[in-house]
Amino acid sequence: MAANFLAMVPDAKDGKAPESSGGNGEQFTPDPPSRKETLRVDHDLVRRAQKGDETAFAALVDRHQKRAWRVARNLVPRDEDADDIVQDAYMRVFRSLDKFNFEFGFTTWLFRIVTNLAIDHLRKRRPVGIGGAGDEDEGGPRLEQEDEKVDQPDDALMRDEVALKVRACLDALAPHFRSVMILRELDGLPCAEIAEIVGATHVTVRWRLHRGRKLFQDEWERREREIEREQLERKSNNQESGPVDRGEPT
Repeated sequence: MAANFLAMVPDAKDGKAPESSGGNGEQFTPDPPSRKETLRVDHDLVRRAQKGDETAFAALVDRHQKRAWRVARNLVPRDEDADDIVQDAYMRVFRSLDKFNFEFGFTTWLFRIVTNLAIDHLRKRRPVGIGGAGDEDEGGPRLEQEDEKVDQPDDALMRDEVALKVRACLDALAPHFRSVMILRELDGLPCAEIAEIVGATHVTVRWRLHRGRKLFQDEWERREREIEREQLERKSNNQESGPVDRGEPT
């Protein structure tokens, strides 16, 4: 299924985590902190920042800036757009820090702002995308779809080519489908967190994923048919023109 190639889109501005060597020379990567620990540290930094601690706010920025940029960049077409969105998002966070709801995670709040800014940016650039008209959430079935996992091809050239096709198909989707597809398929966020970020119910997010995958698949197949048609036309034109007679050498 074409949608499975979503995993092949590389993350921008987010290199691999540094590896450490054990005593026996083996390479290993430290386990990431648990979500509970992340929440605890973030909430502590928010409380300190609310009291005017600038270093605490700087720590919040440093902890989550790369991932916030990745969320934005996966939604918008240029690095410069992602830079502006993340900067605007942190400015809004700073101005509204005293209103932070400690029932939620800081990243959920931050990514919601980033996603909303990115969607606003997309709507200004292209008001309607695939699934943008006559395709409301309430009009479709509430289907639960299992997430699919496949092995990624090892061929770098194929991976790059497919990644470009994936980006083109995602760019063609309407923003409300594109956002949940990217947050789930590219950023790997759980549906419950995506629901909090986009301000929708868990069921609505699941349906948008189901519908978005179908629209993505349709767009992928449409583009593949277009490529095949162009190839057949070129082959037909070459056959009709026949070999070129260059004449006898002089």
